[in-house]
Amino acid sequence: MARMKLTVDEFRAWPHKKITLLGMSGVGKTWLSSLLRTHDWFHYSADYRIGKRYLDEPILDLIKQQAMQVPFLRDLLRRDWIDIKNNIKIDDLGPVLTFVGKLGNPAQGGIRFDEFSHRQAMYREGEIAAMRDVPAFVAKAQDIYGYNHFVNDVGGSLCELEEPSVIDLLVEHTLILYIQVTTAEEEAELIRRAQSDPKPMYFRPAFLAEHVPLYLQARGLADIGLADPDDFSRWVFPYLFRARIPRYEAIARPHGYTVTSAEVAGVRDEQDFLTLLERAIARGG
Repeated sequence: MARMKLTVDEFRAWPHKKITLLGMSGVGKTWLSSLLRTHDWFHYSADYRIGKRYLDEPILDLIKQQAMQVPFLRDLLRRDWIDIKNNIKIDDLGPVLTFVGKLGNPAQGGIRFDEFSHRQAMYREGEIAAMRDVPAFVAKAQDIYGYNHFVNDVGGSLCELEEPSVIDLLVEHTLILYIQVTTAEEEAELIRRAQSDPKPMYFRPAFLAEHVPLYLQARGLADIGLADPDDFSRWVFPYLFRARIPRYEAIARPHGYTVTSAEVAGVRDEQDFLTLLERAIARGG
């Protein structure tokens, strides 16, 4: 049965609940998933799956490429005397973030546009594949690991993939819950936190093509390869945030339910979460 819309009674009677959390990075998806993991929920992290399965080899290749520039390490690698491992964790996605990187001046830790675009495309393919793995992991969570419930902690970029079959698959197997930022104060705080510690992000090619020239004009630069990577990340984030809102809503409105980030912040245990979901279902969206 598709999980597009349920009544409160149907939700309560659903023995193995499967929820996809949708929303911008920073609204509480991973925090909520980690909380539920302590209450017999299987936590499926999209970025963890991407890093362990779909970008593991490219991440290791990038590390080895850097290591080969150090004579001591180069000799050890060529003789197979050392091994390098991608030690990604659900609560520490550093290897994936490092691989995605930031657009800008390589001398300041950035990545030139062509290479950045290549890595973005690889990340997109990895995210699509990770979402297509959800049904298999729903089965594994119950049949192998014995978890009663399943929470799909997707990346903030899910709405950017432009792959409708992915949404159809998630709707078929999970209930979509969109965590929405509703007040100007919450929006300002989310943007402030993102700008205080800029992290690598995924951009739709069309979004990037539109906003890179605007940034160059605003900063008086001739090429994005001259940009401070953190400055570009800070400048572009508010535009990205606002561009994603209608995309999230286009998924949640017909297919799922919406709660606010303030409501999620009030969740303290599994019962709080289930009560919040029931309220969202009762509201009808």
